[in-house]
Amino acid sequence: MKIREPSDEERRQWEAEFEAASKRTVEERMKYAFIKTYKPVMDDAPYRTFDTMEDYRQWCEANLPKWLGYHRVNDEPDDNSAEQPE
Repeated sequence: MKIREPSDEERRQWEAEFEAASKRTVEERMKYAFIKTYKPVMDDAPYRTFDTMEDYRQWCEANLPKWLGYHRVNDEPDDNSAEQPE
């Protein structure tokens, strides 16, 4: 697979973005470094407790979409494992 070289304009844009980023304070970088993404079911309650790790795993498998990544890993391929909502 060949990776194309960026155009001169793309290079100029990247350099300008990196230059601007280098002038930001640590506080500004931290403020914009993390993006809050709603996670279905996970974010719908302030907390949950489980008696055992097995209870937690079973709850995840029964309640969470697979694309969130909280299901157990198995050796068999799953056609839907990479699907995300649009």
